[in-house]
Amino acid sequence: MIASCHPSDILSHKAFKDLGAESVFENVPVVEKSEIVIISTKPSVVPIALGDIKKAGISADKLFLSIAMGVTIKQLEEFLPRQSRVIRVMPNTPALVRSGASVYVCGSKATESDSNITKKLLESIGTCDQVVEGMLDPITALSGSGPAYIYILIEALADGGVKMGLPRDLAYRLASQTVLGASKMVKETNTHPGVLKDDVTSPAGSTAAGLHFLEQKGNLYVKQQQE
Repeated sequence: MIASCHPSDILSHKAFKDLGAESVFENVPVVEKSEIVIISTKPSVVPIALGDIKKAGISADKLFLSIAMGVTIKQLEEFLPRQSRVIRVMPNTPALVRSGASVYVCGSKATESDSNITKKLLESIGTCDQVVEGMLDPITALSGSGPAYIYILIEALADGGVKMGLPRDLAYRLASQTVLGASKMVKETNTHPGVLKDDVTSPAGSTAAGLHFLEQKGNLYVKQQQE
């Protein structure tokens, strides 16, 4: 069952219906009929949405998975009925193509079974690791925001190819596959990225020249910022 905060959103309602999901426009009914509840509102809306649940006196036999950034386990447990089982999750957008990098943190009432269910759900859309809550902020910066930085890299690589005469679609295809392949090399060989970089960089070659140029520009930028 899916609860929507946009009752006038006809297209979303139709999409959920086509999936065979029952759609409602209030928080309490969706929680009452669910075993696992995903909290995916804007962080500022979380106290209001969960307040409705707490006021309704709903049984605490639900597992709540929260992807609301910045809302702590302690806050979630305070917003919900006592003894509620809570797990914080930090996914990222590549989950859309089942290549996500997700982590999760168990609340004080979450069980081993809850942890296993969460891990199974998240592994269906990519990788998954259990962490401590203090790691979530740097993880948000790394894997949460990270795809945006990689997209800029892919765009820059492709632009360079186009500048040298490659068709745009070929340049994007080569750039994206290059990033994918390099990532797979790091992950599957368990080799330090610096070593893999050196394997590509032959003496006095074009890669060495390109890296030298990047380092020069990077050092120049740092110097300009310090002046």
